[in-house]
Amino acid sequence: MSQEKNHDCKCDNDNKHEEKHECGCGSHSNEDVEMMYLELDDGKELAFKVLAIFEVEDKEYIALLPEDGEEVYLYGFEENEEGPLLLQIETDEEYEMVSKALLRLCE
Repeated sequence: MSQEKNHDCKCDNDNKHEEKHECGCGSHSNEDVEMMYLELDDGKELAFKVLAIFEVEDKEYIALLPEDGEEVYLYGFEENEEGPLLLQIETDEEYEMVSKALLRLCE
């Protein structure tokens, strides 16, 4: 699992996306998008945009969007000396609570 920063406007504007660039597409906020790459058991690597890392009831969670997808994935999130660690959300109640917290962040 690795992370990197990447501009992700998708506006098809030929201008360079510099720090104060305004292309008028309305689909970006001039902030870098953090990417996370997950390696599956078969060695295939999937790219995800990190939408948010947020706290709910003293526990951190992460919202990931597949690079070519529309469905958001939610996981528990920890970081240690080896890097980021994704944890399954174990119950429907916890998932519902985390989903609602993410929606409040997006308002």
